[in-house]
Amino acid sequence: MSGELIVRAECSEKNAEIFVSGEIDIYNAQQFKEKIYQAVENSKGDVSIDCSGLNYLDSTGLGVFVGALKKAKQDDRNIHIVNIKDNIKKLFVITGLDKLFIIH
Repeated sequence: MSGELIVRAECSEKNAEIFVSGEIDIYNAQQFKEKIYQAVENSKGDVSIDCSGLNYLDSTGLGVFVGALKKAKQDDRNIHIVNIKDNIKKLFVITGLDKLFIIH
């Protein structure tokens, strides 16, 4: 894959917003995991992930989303996915994850 991953997190005590652009694959999923897990841990509220710039997601990246959701659910919180492109949303629908995440 050729798209560089850029992850930017804005965290407050109440909630966290993560902006993702590029591609998440086996080569950079660890970088995404570190950022998203940190955001979940540092926030007391729900986490919002803006995927408007995300062009590609493989199963490794999907696993990171699931792991982050498990962490959030331990404290009765949710992960909201916003501005998701159709090709990425299709992965969530096919795997049934669209029923676990709140997709806007």
